[in-house]
Amino acid sequence: MKDVTITDSILYVGVDDRTIDLFESQYVVPNGISYNSYIILDEKITVMDTVDARKADEWISNLEAVLVGRQVDYLVVSHMEPDHAANIQRLAQKYPNMKLVGNAKTFAMIPQFFDLDVSNRSVVVKEGDTLNLGKHTLQFFMAPMVHWPEVMVTYEQTEKILFSADGFGKFGALDAEEAWTCEARRYYFNIVGKYGAQVQALLNKAATLDIQMICPLHGPILKEDLGYYIEKYDIWSKYEPEDEGVFIAYASIHGNTAKAAKKFAEMLEEKGAKRVAIADLSRDDMAEAVEDAFRHDKLVVASSTYDGGLFPCMEDFLAHLRAKNYQKRTVAFMENGSWAPMAAKKMKEVFEGMKDISICEPVVTIKSTMKEDTIKVMEELAEKLV
Repeated sequence: MKDVTITDSILYVGVDDRTIDLFESQYVVPNGISYNSYIILDEKITVMDTVDARKADEWISNLEAVLVGRQVDYLVVSHMEPDHAANIQRLAQKYPNMKLVGNAKTFAMIPQFFDLDVSNRSVVVKEGDTLNLGKHTLQFFMAPMVHWPEVMVTYEQTEKILFSADGFGKFGALDAEEAWTCEARRYYFNIVGKYGAQVQALLNKAATLDIQMICPLHGPILKEDLGYYIEKYDIWSKYEPEDEGVFIAYASIHGNTAKAAKKFAEMLEEKGAKRVAIADLSRDDMAEAVEDAFRHDKLVVASSTYDGGLFPCMEDFLAHLRAKNYQKRTVAFMENGSWAPMAAKKMKEVFEGMKDISICEPVVTIKSTMKEDTIKVMEELAEKLV
């Protein structure tokens, strides 16, 4: 079992998964993922969430090593998504006197996943309710749509720990040697990003608590500089840009749109842009492209025209942005078309349906390959974006 220090009486029993290729069948996780689970040793022994079925046996082994024959009194279910709740039935069968703690929506979902009668084993909690374990007291706060409707977080009053469900999580196993911010940002915008208003509501509740530690369901336990992490979540959930700079996302068929996008990036850097990032939507990680679009205050989308519309990877990228409530940004357009350029028109239509988007002109139109007149328009656009 991984040695993760929380407190003398609150222990980590989660697991790392280094074998998974795609988290939620869509997100590349080169450094794996952690499924975090915790146990509170008190008069009433309490498990905080289970783990994914992929790691069930290892998790059970971790539990047994800590329990050394003792029984589990409560299982708190923060979130019913299978990467955290897959072992509810297994644990309930292993400890027949164990009670399940959740809210009304939690218990409505349990029969959808399991053939398990919990009618005599349910502790249904509401906003602000408490559960005394002995020396520890748990207080529950509802966090609907962060990012499922039944999500709740738990505050342990004695040791001042927030069990934050998927909030403050990140991609990557616990033993991954990487900074928190990048993979936490990629995780946030792709998984929770649509629900900024709901995250703001949860942050307002958290602001009333004396939080000394945050224990998420994915990623490291946060013990120091909590203000830094909370500030990031505040920025992200308000859809405010994190960095002043330009992100260029291009979709190129034969390489000519790519050449123009890379040339434009050079122009921006030469003109003194504070930060320039670029992504090939055909090849680069889509989740990272979504992350970069939210990180920067300006976005340039460059696409070839394809069958009278957009090259598919650009269409996919814009669908992701729309689904995650992209807003409060400046957007510029580059298009390519050998006989009937249509990409800019189609891209504009998508952004016109988003909130607080400022369109930056002129549109750069490439007919097959860059020419001197194209470069002049690119120069004009670059001046406006720096």
